[in-house]
Amino acid sequence: MKSEITISELANLMNVSVHQIRYFEEKGVLQPAYTDNNQYRMYGIEQVYQLAHILLLRKLGVSVQSIKICMTSYSVDQYRQLLHYSSREADAELLRLKELQQFIKKVLHEQQNFNSESNQYQIKWRDTTYFESWIEMGSHTMLNAKLLAEQAKRVLNLFETDIHYIYDGSSTITLCLETQGPGDFSLPEGNYLSMQCLILEDDELEQMIEQLYDYAAAQSYTIAGPLILIERSYLSLFSSKNELHYELQLLIESATKS
Repeated sequence: MKSEITISELANLMNVSVHQIRYFEEKGVLQPAYTDNNQYRMYGIEQVYQLAHILLLRKLGVSVQSIKICMTSYSVDQYRQLLHYSSREADAELLRLKELQQFIKKVLHEQQNFNSESNQYQIKWRDTTYFESWIEMGSHTMLNAKLLAEQAKRVLNLFETDIHYIYDGSSTITLCLETQGPGDFSLPEGNYLSMQCLILEDDELEQMIEQLYDYAAAQSYTIAGPLILIERSYLSLFSSKNELHYELQLLIESATKS
């Protein structure tokens, strides 16, 4: 009775595909014990251990091209270094997944809030917020692809970041990105009159801005700062009608912190 197994039996045993085993053979890291009279590849216990070794090295991130070197010449210390390296890579991947999870939760939370608060006026307390300037453009200039591409300051993960448009009454609009520490300027803490909206056309945004100012006047609010237009870029990406998600904010003096 033969003690060797066929390629399909080896694939079933090791939970891999026949194609994958043949690929390892093509790259010279695994060979059958022999080929029988029917041209079947036959594999013994030694090849089972070799394949287990290969699969473990692949799991550790070793390329197929480097596996042969590892299997034939690596010392215990070199394997220890490889394991330490793989551990660091795993830590980095865990951190990436944790950050991704936090971002997904943020998007879900803001989607829920946006749906419930859209086109409603609210008073929101905002702590002191620091910004770095990103783009300055004329008040009648529309943001376009060319303008974005010409910026020397590149933004990592641009559409995962809130973009703040600061309208201070001058002929220039400043596009800003929030930063953790003191940046180019800051917005003071206080109560902000807020309205969230979905915009499809530019003139709709102008109408929403006028409505916000009209509401503030009707409520006898004293406006104490510039108009802040926040583009929730990551929410806009999920819009089914190509609408942009905006939040308009005005610092006011007449409301008290809740």
